[in-house]
Amino acid sequence: MVSFIEEKQSKMTAQNVVMSDAINMTITVAVSNSSSMFTTTTAAQKPPVPPGTGFVSLSTKNLLKNLEINGGGGARINAWVESMRASSPTHIKSTPLAADYHSSWILNHPSALDMFEQIIEASKGKQIVMFLDYDGTLSPIVDDPDQAFMSNKMRKTVKKLAKCFPTAIVSGRCRDKVYNFVKLAELYYAGSHGMDIKGPETGSNNKKSDQESILCQPASEFLPMIDEVYQKLVEKTKSTPGAKVENNKFCLSVHYRCVDEKKWSEVAQQVRSVMKEYPMLLLTQGRKVLEIRPTIKWDKGKALEFLLESLGFANCTDVFPVYIGDDRTDEDAFKILRDRGQGFGILVSKSPKETNASYSLQEPKEAS
Repeated sequence: MVSFIEEKQSKMTAQNVVMSDAINMTITVAVSNSSSMFTTTTAAQKPPVPPGTGFVSLSTKNLLKNLEINGGGGARINAWVESMRASSPTHIKSTPLAADYHSSWILNHPSALDMFEQIIEASKGKQIVMFLDYDGTLSPIVDDPDQAFMSNKMRKTVKKLAKCFPTAIVSGRCRDKVYNFVKLAELYYAGSHGMDIKGPETGSNNKKSDQESILCQPASEFLPMIDEVYQKLVEKTKSTPGAKVENNKFCLSVHYRCVDEKKWSEVAQQVRSVMKEYPMLLLTQGRKVLEIRPTIKWDKGKALEFLLESLGFANCTDVFPVYIGDDRTDEDAFKILRDRGQGFGILVSKSPKETNASYSLQEPKEAS
């Protein structure tokens, strides 16, 4: 990839060199923590879907509705566990059918490296804005979520990106926790799946207070409820080895990555017993995690739109947003980009899956 960039740079103007470097850094971010499959999309190749209200509803495949929480008994718990298994990458089996699907998926999602010139052309003369998920994107997925540290090399890459373009971290984690992992004051941070957004610090001579730099907290009224549910879930799950409840301020995460699979139904039952008392909260699934958040019309896609608007790009045709993420919750942002007909997304995934991000990337050695 490096030699490819160097060859292209000799043929590009100074402005295009910057664009090339940016795309190269984007690819670097996407592949640094995984030898897996990635997907992206550019508006230049697919017509945009007419925008709706701007709010992207949660997929019925990902959302465990209140009706499902309150009814169904054992059958519902079994359905939960099957869904939990389906979302686990460890259960992907190598079969001829899977291989055929993989090949078909690749054909329909061409390599971003093969399409490099088209990506550069699509971004030419436009303002790139970077959006990055944290877990599984900037850091590897680890057993203990408190140990999901990003490498110094990755931090330097993100810092270099932020010097060129507005850059935001969009995570399901608590904003303060993500900041403590990344430690770059020049970034925008959108924690709690975008429900807690803070702008970058402006420097020591003109430093805003923490309260002044907060841009958006649309779920503030839910804080007492979230704290209450957190305490109940901690108490409920403490008897299950490996279960961990994480308070992400405006949402909660129940991690079962370290729970024996035979006890997943136990975790599901524990969560259900608490959640049925709180119809104002929604339950969604991620990679070996159950996410609990308020029933407000807000997600990572809305956070992306809010940040673009805050930066003055709400109705601009010359903006090129780039979003990199690995989780189902990132699909909301991918869909927003598709609907806007601008920029592209990169899905970090070990296998082909249904996604609103459309290009693919192989592991770095294939680009040498």
